[in-house]
Amino acid sequence: MGFQIHSLPAEQFADLFTLTDAELEARQACRQIVTSKPGTPCRVSMQDAEVGETVILLNYAHQPHNSPYRASHAIFVRQNATNARIRANEVPDVIRSRIISVRCFDQYHMMIDADVVRGAEVADKLNEVFEQKNVAYVHLHNAKPGCFAASVHRAD
Repeated sequence: MGFQIHSLPAEQFADLFTLTDAELEARQACRQIVTSKPGTPCRVSMQDAEVGETVILLNYAHQPHNSPYRASHAIFVRQNATNARIRANEVPDVIRSRIISVRCFDQYHMMIDADVVRGAEVADKLNEVFEQKNVAYVHLHNAKPGCFAASVHRAD
């Protein structure tokens, strides 16, 4: 079997960097300059932003489906970020270096299982949960702040 972690597409966020601070605020977003690393995980590049880089902090609907688990949370996107190229069964450092909440959903977008693991254990956990036929996809979240980290599907 196997799994595929997905980053968010850069083109979905590119226009945010052309907006004024007031326009960002109207979208419940803000521009920030990174002051420490690690701590600002970009959901497009799947890397921690470097000190001095510009990021946009915004609310992102990571679970937009019509279910009781519909949800959004804050994410960071780096300016000029390029899409991460994550291989099947690969866990990026930005996930492996954190404590991760693993949330499993069925085809109806209902949470059917959840766990919290060290980032180094994410690959084993994903292989385990995708053995369950009723798991349609998984969402990973940074366990401490609760931020959405990535969606995961079975590898083709």
